[in-house]
Amino acid sequence: MTSTRPGTSGALDTYLSSFAEPVGYLNFGSYGPPSRDVVETIGRLAAAASAGVPSAGLHAEDERALAAVSRLTGVDRTGVALAGSTSLGLMQVAFGLPRGEVVVSQAEFPSNLYAWWRSEEAGLTTVRHLPPVPGQPLAPVTPERVADAVGPYTVAVAVSAVDFRTGTVADLAGLREAAGDRLLVVDGIQGFGVLDADWSLADALVVGGQKWLRAGWGTGFVALSPRALDRLRPVLGGWTGVEGPSRYDGVPHAALSGAQRFSVTNGSPFASGALATALEQLEQVGVDVVASRVADTAGDLVARLEAAGVPVLSPVDRERRAGIVVAGVPAGDAAAVGARLDAAGVTATVHGDDRVRLSVHATTTPAALDAALTVLGGRA
Repeated sequence: MTSTRPGTSGALDTYLSSFAEPVGYLNFGSYGPPSRDVVETIGRLAAAASAGVPSAGLHAEDERALAAVSRLTGVDRTGVALAGSTSLGLMQVAFGLPRGEVVVSQAEFPSNLYAWWRSEEAGLTTVRHLPPVPGQPLAPVTPERVADAVGPYTVAVAVSAVDFRTGTVADLAGLREAAGDRLLVVDGIQGFGVLDADWSLADALVVGGQKWLRAGWGTGFVALSPRALDRLRPVLGGWTGVEGPSRYDGVPHAALSGAQRFSVTNGSPFASGALATALEQLEQVGVDVVASRVADTAGDLVARLEAAGVPVLSPVDRERRAGIVVAGVPAGDAAAVGARLDAAGVTATVHGDDRVRLSVHATTTPAALDAALTVLGGRA
């Protein structure tokens, strides 16, 4: 994933200065506080709506967002559509698949499980979970595991670009090869915007904008390859996904030819404007610049945790880790450690009873790491 306008130091300064989250905020894997620009966009559109600006004018934000999605994913404009969340986008894909088997790991985030389970309950697909790795119930998805699991009835493989528990980056090129001609469905919410990846490897890339893109809730998109557009049916598509949607004649209309056929209804122009602004900010600074800064900060955090004797449960190799760094704590202590972090002004996520997930962004400062290390056993 690359920016059309490489970042400069001036662009980076402008980007960083547009955010105002607390110094100790280390929870971007759960939610990324939007920038002032995003907030101003929402306010401007809300003011226009309150003044009675026609909806057609407000919904021009849809096209602005879709154009930015197309540029940043490298997917043709006809192959992208807006979605209010990763979950909704995955549901569209799951219910639109041709009948057959979907291969997915049980260690996926629930949004990348319930879509397939619900589709199976409706009799549309069959879910095949990756066989577990002995002694490693949460083992990452690898091309080798997928190659062993797919079969003649497999129509799709579903995977996350970044594992939400550990920050492990998936080998998309290897998974693409292992999937073969089957659809490769990628949940990209934990990586898009802070991972300089080749997203064209995915047949269906589904991303929510409330985390690393810092666009706020209710934002997101689906980007589909020509192969996906050829195979997926708009089972959950609504009236805005057809030809002549405003011709109220009481009969079904033909579905649109591109990804827009998966549209259910008109979305929020406030969400579209927020997503467009966030993506344009990202373009201006450059994804590679943001990704490098995130990788450097995450690497610094890993090194400091290791130096303090704190177990690191994320990959230590820069190329295999995104912005998530997981610190191990004694079994049963995670909730108490999380409370101490909170008291120290550090926002993080407690996972299970023996780990704490810290996630950094381009705006994370050394002071945030100092505060976290003070609690986790390091020296400020």
